Amino acid sequence: MNENVWILVLQLIVVIAAIFMGTRTSGIGLGVWGLVGVAVLVFCFPGTAPGNAPVDAVFIVITVITAASVMQAAGGIDWMVSIAAKAITSHPRSVVFLAPAMAFLFTVGAGTGNIFYPLLPVIYDVSYQQKIRPERALSVSAVASQVGILCSPVSAAVASMVVLLAPKGVDLGTLLLIMWPASIVGLGLAALVMMRHGKDLEDDPEFQRRLAEHLIKPPTENAHEKTLPRSAVLSASLFLAGVAVIVIFGLFEGIRPVIGTADDGSVTRLSITVIIEVVMGVIAALIFVFCKVKASDVPKQSTFPAGIVGAIALFGIAWLANTFVANNNKLIVDGLGSLVSGSSAFLGAVLFALALFLVAALTTSQSSATNAIVPIGLTIGLPASLLVGLWPAVMGIYTLPANGSQVATVAFDQTGTTKMGRFVVDHSFQLPNLVYIVSAIVVGVILSFVFVA
Repeated sequence: MNENVWILVLQLIVVIAAIFMGTRTSGIGLGVWGLVGVAVLVFCFPGTAPGNAPVDAVFIVITVITAASVMQAAGGIDWMVSIAAKAITSHPRSVVFLAPAMAFLFTVGAGTGNIFYPLLPVIYDVSYQQKIRPERALSVSAVASQVGILCSPVSAAVASMVVLLAPKGVDLGTLLLIMWPASIVGLGLAALVMMRHGKDLEDDPEFQRRLAEHLIKPPTENAHEKTLPRSAVLSASLFLAGVAVIVIFGLFEGIRPVIGTADDGSVTRLSITVIIEVVMGVIAALIFVFCKVKASDVPKQSTFPAGIVGAIALFGIAWLANTFVANNNKLIVDGLGSLVSGSSAFLGAVLFALALFLVAALTTSQSSATNAIVPIGLTIGLPASLLVGLWPAVMGIYTLPANGSQVATVAFDQTGTTKMGRFVVDHSFQLPNLVYIVSAIVVGVILSFVFVA
């Protein structure tokens, strides 16, 4: 191996070691060890520049957590939990299916998985109060929040795929015609698998330890019958209205404010990321005003410390991943690309899916993996429709526990059932994600031949 390959391998070892130490420490420790990893890469490998710090992702978590905590102080989360609890009383395990469906649809509408964060406290509380192992609903919901990007007409990944495949006759409609059924089947099977995964909540040793040490309260009996303040419904309504506004801005780019105009007349509009941050801030302010919430009560809510821990953990781990990718991107893409391009058609298809998976795992970006590997698939002569069927492999972004939604989801599960894993790859999201990828690819490839080929 040449020197650059050795550097890539050594830096990858640093990344994995930092994640390993972070998962053993858990909580804020995950972010701290991520920062240690960044320090090792920057100071011990000459010429390695820090990657982009995940400022927007952290700010989204902070603003969403602020709004959710203000809503919780007004009783809004209790009200939403009570409504959801009533809906699932006769079928208590339905939250494992309903929660991922909500996460999927929210992401499809907004075009970004960041819309998932407001759902986290509700999914956790409903599961916990129904005495359902929160990991079952939370892990599939986190996967669904990213799968929705592959099915959203307004996501960057879908836009990239359409641009690449349009010259081959695959338009947006064809892409969604294949991805929607494949994704629904894949997520449905993942939810089925997770329904029986892990010990029941009352038998989980980590949950029992936290109960014994009074780190969490026991599940509330008949939570939906709890007397709630008058502000509960109003605060929840304001919060949900804010989410709806974000979804609408995500669906209709033309209504976003114009923030710049180029010489050729093209305009630049406000990004959905900024819209999420600003709208959540406005919603928090409205709840303060109309629901008479005391600012001093907000940090006392259970969602607030969990969210802040998630933001810190996200900052460290995501910065570490970005630094590794930014300094090794060309070698990663070129190496896997040459492997795919030198293969036969069938083997090329298999290697194409594997390359998508690995590049997505290393870059934690569906768009990056799409733009890097799909052109190679076209170059070796794979049918464009087949590439669509194989596209779910970009969910390799969840292979390592370095994605923001994974970190935030673990932070919200106060029972400790949703884990980052002790050995990096044995985290709570691995099983539902692999079930989704395999089943969605099978369905996607079949549909690509039925509808297109």
